[in-house]
Amino acid sequence: MTASAQIEDVAGLRAGESAVQLQWLLETVGVSELDGLGWIRATGEDRTRWLNGMVTNSIQELKPGEGNYSFALNAQGRIQGDLWAFVDADSIWMETAKDRVAAMMELFDRYIIMDDVELVDVSVKRVGLGVVGPLGGELLAKVGIAAGKPARRASVDWDGASVEVISFEAGRFEVWTDEATAERLREGLIAEAAGLGGGAVGAEAVDWLRILDGTPAYGVDIRDKELPQETGQTRALHFAKGCYLGQEIVERIRSRGNVHRGFGAFVLTGDVPAVGAVLEADGKAVGELTSVAAIPLAGATVQLGLGYVRREAVERGAEISYSKDSVSGKAVPVAVPYRG
Repeated sequence: MTASAQIEDVAGLRAGESAVQLQWLLETVGVSELDGLGWIRATGEDRTRWLNGMVTNSIQELKPGEGNYSFALNAQGRIQGDLWAFVDADSIWMETAKDRVAAMMELFDRYIIMDDVELVDVSVKRVGLGVVGPLGGELLAKVGIAAGKPARRASVDWDGASVEVISFEAGRFEVWTDEATAERLREGLIAEAAGLGGGAVGAEAVDWLRILDGTPAYGVDIRDKELPQETGQTRALHFAKGCYLGQEIVERIRSRGNVHRGFGAFVLTGDVPAVGAVLEADGKAVGELTSVAAIPLAGATVQLGLGYVRREAVERGAEISYSKDSVSGKAVPVAVPYRG
């Protein structure tokens, strides 16, 4: 299949095609669209101090080009959004879900009092492509883009145009540029990916990989009722950075040493339930499923769910079941990333 044909076909993928694409993501490399992500740019002399007081990770420790993952909380310590913040010489770039940009800016604006800080939604006309898989760095090199170390953002020249490349953990990259350049870059990436045994991938395969990796998504697994430690995303927390909005609750949980429930993954034996299925142990509700999928993996189909469960139920090895409407079955906790 040509690169153009892959681009045209990716919006209407059949389940079998998504299964092939998942294997690309796991074994070679896939190229995806990043339509669901948006950007906020912070400028002004007080931007670093101010943002450091707004999110759960340390912004003041970042050097130009570096970034980290954070939560934005309310005063009660509940998660209002998540973001990656990247520092450059004169601004801070924040990547978050596109449908949360307006809400995040509203939350942030509320706490800009006498600070020299300006926030701008810079999502418009920025097009992003995801490059995921063990051959992701090799693919970028084949089109003339050097991948950096994890949690780095850099601007590079590509074919006479400016392109931003962001490196995350091994095998995960994003490239951002203008619409015209993105079209040429997309063609090049997909063509080279085909030579490496991969190609264009759709949203279903990308979400399957997220569930296999046990990564919670804001708005799906992380809602505004969740506390940071419940999500298991310790990478978002810094305990020695000083005060920030909601810090008192986070610190109180840390000092007590635990939360009552935690995020985890479960192999589901039985029919696949709808999101929101209740987890039960000994006849009592102990949690809920927030993501569920039947995922083709290693020649079979695994039914996997992500969700929250009371820690004591897992620690004592209780038999956990799930139910919603007329669908029920067993939920067996498993470690992530899950590969069968």
